[in-house]
Amino acid sequence: MPSQYPQFDRSELRLRPLSERQHDMDLSRVLRVGERPEPFEHPALPRIADAVAEAARQGAAVVLLMGAHVIKQGLSRYVIDLVRRRWVTAVATNGACAIHDYELARIGATTEPVARYISEGQFGLWTETGELNDVVRAGDREGLGFGEAIGRHAAAADWPHKDISIYAAAYESRLPATVHVGIGYDIVHEHPNFDAAAAGAASYRDFLILARVLQNLEGGAVLCCGTAVMGPEVFLKALAMARSAARGRGRRIARFTSAVFDLVRLPGRPDAEASRDAPEYYFRPYKTMLVRTVRDGGRGHYVRGDHRATMPALHRLLMERLAQ
Repeated sequence: MPSQYPQFDRSELRLRPLSERQHDMDLSRVLRVGERPEPFEHPALPRIADAVAEAARQGAAVVLLMGAHVIKQGLSRYVIDLVRRRWVTAVATNGACAIHDYELARIGATTEPVARYISEGQFGLWTETGELNDVVRAGDREGLGFGEAIGRHAAAADWPHKDISIYAAAYESRLPATVHVGIGYDIVHEHPNFDAAAAGAASYRDFLILARVLQNLEGGAVLCCGTAVMGPEVFLKALAMARSAARGRGRRIARFTSAVFDLVRLPGRPDAEASRDAPEYYFRPYKTMLVRTVRDGGRGHYVRGDHRATMPALHRLLMERLAQ
């Protein structure tokens, strides 16, 4: 039986071209690799760089979990450099990352002023951005993951700025860039051409790809950059699957380094779980990335700072250790 409740009629929506949209971020904000507008030092950074370098040398997994703020802070070229040098083995992103990456590669600008467009009833309703739905649906028909479909499309497209597409770089490097979506989270879900079944299937494929990568996490590293919900939650479940499979083979996945890069001020020791009555207990990167998943032999580090400062600083240390 169909639902007893009425549903919104998407044919009533009015889409407009991106050329009519105001943008809050463009290519002038995107850093070149080596640019360090905000020099940054932190005692944990050398230890994190050592762990990533050792994992790269040993062929263990190094996974970057990232939120869209990394892209909006102009760090796409840094992520691409990590990918092309194979200093990371997978990049796990949310749906907003896919949208900002797509818009930057296509028109060289992204990020609409939400307050203005939500008042006008226009927020998110941009024609070209909605074409992402068609890309994912086409990829799903061929059995591709969400990120792989976007990467293949971007790599083949005649776009003026596709050199700053993280997904295109990952696809060309044959390295997974996964997308983990929640239905209703992203502006493309508003569009009449959104196919929830295709998006769900493609994103679940990406989840299984990530879980397979994590089967090689022993001796590796996980970098959680500006993702307070998607990254820790997806990592937690994928790691559980990888550990279950490892146990069946008489192996363990316990010795790895976890690093969280965020702006939240954490009181006390970041390696000790907060009490349930403390607000920081509900900050998932804290209890998931820094405590629970590394308590059996791993090590967690927390680096508080703006991504525009922390990622170039980490990259510089990796260059010192791995550039040869």
